[in-house]
Amino acid sequence: MDPKDIKKDIKPEPGSAHILGATFDGTSVNFAIYSKNATGITLCLYDDDGKTETGRFDLPARTGDIWHGCVQGLKPGQVYGYRVHGPFDPQAGHRFNDNKLLLDPYATEIVGRVNWTTEQTNPAQDSADATVKARVTAPLPPLNFTTANIPDNKLRISELHVRGYTMADPKIPEALRGTYAGLASDESIDYIKNELKANAVELLPVQAKLNDFFLSLMGLKNYWGYNTIGFFAPEPEYAADKAHVREEFRDMVDKLHQNGIKVILDVVYNHAGEGNQQGPTLLFRGIDNASYYKLDPNDKTKYTNDTGCGNTLDIGNPAVRRLVLDSLKYWVTEFGVDGFRFDLAPVLGRDPWSYTKEAAFFKELAADPVLKDVIKIAEPWDPAGGGYQLGNFPQGWKEWNDRFRDDIRRYWRGDHDTISWLATRLLASAPEFDRDGRKPQDSVNFVTCHDGFTLHDVVSYTSKKNLANGEDNRDGSNENYSANNGAEGDTNDAFIKSVREQQKRNMLATLFLAQGTPMILEGDEHGNSQKGNNNAYCQDNTIGWLDWKDITPEGKALTKFTAKLMEFREAHTETLNATHFLHGNKVCENGIKDVTWISPTGNERTQAEWDNRGDKCLGMLLNEAAITGKKDGERLLAVFNSAASSVEFKLPTLKGGSGWTREIDTSAPDAAPDNHSDGEKFMIPARSVVVFTQKPKP
Repeated sequence: MDPKDIKKDIKPEPGSAHILGATFDGTSVNFAIYSKNATGITLCLYDDDGKTETGRFDLPARTGDIWHGCVQGLKPGQVYGYRVHGPFDPQAGHRFNDNKLLLDPYATEIVGRVNWTTEQTNPAQDSADATVKARVTAPLPPLNFTTANIPDNKLRISELHVRGYTMADPKIPEALRGTYAGLASDESIDYIKNELKANAVELLPVQAKLNDFFLSLMGLKNYWGYNTIGFFAPEPEYAADKAHVREEFRDMVDKLHQNGIKVILDVVYNHAGEGNQQGPTLLFRGIDNASYYKLDPNDKTKYTNDTGCGNTLDIGNPAVRRLVLDSLKYWVTEFGVDGFRFDLAPVLGRDPWSYTKEAAFFKELAADPVLKDVIKIAEPWDPAGGGYQLGNFPQGWKEWNDRFRDDIRRYWRGDHDTISWLATRLLASAPEFDRDGRKPQDSVNFVTCHDGFTLHDVVSYTSKKNLANGEDNRDGSNENYSANNGAEGDTNDAFIKSVREQQKRNMLATLFLAQGTPMILEGDEHGNSQKGNNNAYCQDNTIGWLDWKDITPEGKALTKFTAKLMEFREAHTETLNATHFLHGNKVCENGIKDVTWISPTGNERTQAEWDNRGDKCLGMLLNEAAITGKKDGERLLAVFNSAASSVEFKLPTLKGGSGWTREIDTSAPDAAPDNHSDGEKFMIPARSVVVFTQKPKP
């Protein structure tokens, strides 16, 4: 369109600085945006598809550092972007460039996509035709939100990718595969609820993302989505109905809630998708680079890179903190989500440089009436100095426990000197978490997650196979604590395959027998493989998608066994979901402690037995009466044996005991429960978990 045809005689009113973003009040739209260092801000209006500019005007008012204006007659559906004026002075931290059309940080709907053309990459060229824009939206109609009322100590989380979960599932209607509607389909929910028996889903990022330039050059894209540019907008790619993205997302949340499934979002507030100083100018960099980002104090042309992603949002700036809190509240109030998993969460506690759990963000989050009670899960590490903070988040936070993952993998790999760590992880990692009034549920236990090997690959590969990522296998972790059990990758050897299946059952059983909050990676329960790729962040294809079509009989059996474990945990909730840490210092009237570590002799382990670095067999005895304070209750004995040979284990004789019932045996997953006597010598098979329960005599 010829610039002279752009309407510039729009007469905006001052409007209000109270609500940031674009707000429709029934007759007009108010625009408000934060920029401390700008000298002026121009609002550009576009037609419905965002391709033709139809009008522009300067925001007429500034209140503090918020620029604002109101236009009568504008309605929801209006597409817009900003041009922000100010100095281009990188030495002072300023990168204003009015050649670049910028996305509103409060955009609730995204139009178009970033095209990696010279218009985007050349600072001197106008970027309007090569960038994303915002669309004005009206609040969604009121919805009587259904809630999934699940006690905190009963969460069983399944981590999944909205697109990858259903993209290759033949049971899902083709038009819905890879979408919010696909996840909300009857077939999908029936599987999560009735086959897998999970009661919460943790979704990889669903906020609007950027696909990186370097990936696009290789024909790849940022599949996982940890490159956010729209903190209020659902990613439009995941919508079946592109005209109603927000509605489809909210309907998905509500449908999951109706089926008793909580929804947790993986969110990325530590950095934005603009990358380092050589990256594109899409929003924050051009709106106010020195305010939104942490700059290197020794060279303001560069960014502080606490995230390893090129930049770090300055959460210490109250305006940036407000943006993050407003975003979180929007997802709770507009869409009804139940909580958040915070990517690289220590970055949010760097106040200003070193981590502290007294950081302003944590305090404001805890005090906010909308957010104080939502689920909060930290990824408790970042790549900067002092960034590993497992167990050091504030009260009310849960944390991904990578030490659980590593120690359980090492134990089942057969490593020496791992039995004491197994015991520690089974009791919710008390050395890290039992302080400051925290609970066992604050340890989110997992053996796999999206980042790393799938469970099948943990037992099938000793080294990563990431060549498809285009980085010569340099990316991804080199230490996976994995074992191929006799052959690298796929094999037809029946014995190797049987060992692998049993090792999967062992790790899953350990996960669901441990105190804390269990999280499973969706697909692990049926043997999903990424062919050894332990960093499939850029694989929006059959490597990254779940394979539902070629599930083997062994995979179907594993699904059944996983559901059995989830049901067992629910049925024995008093012993496996204790709300306080177990240390063996609470005793019931029969003299049995809340937890007792049992040796193969049937007696409590001695210090000499703990000191035996080669020992690989451990019994964990949990006593409901001592855990809960009730007069009586069940006793649960779980025996773990990672040795390559069977171990004779004497079932303990307990006061008030009445024999033992074998409920779970990973060497015989389909075995029916059977009874065994007190004092009986039971052969615990090689590489297995066997679980017994006992009801005391009346």
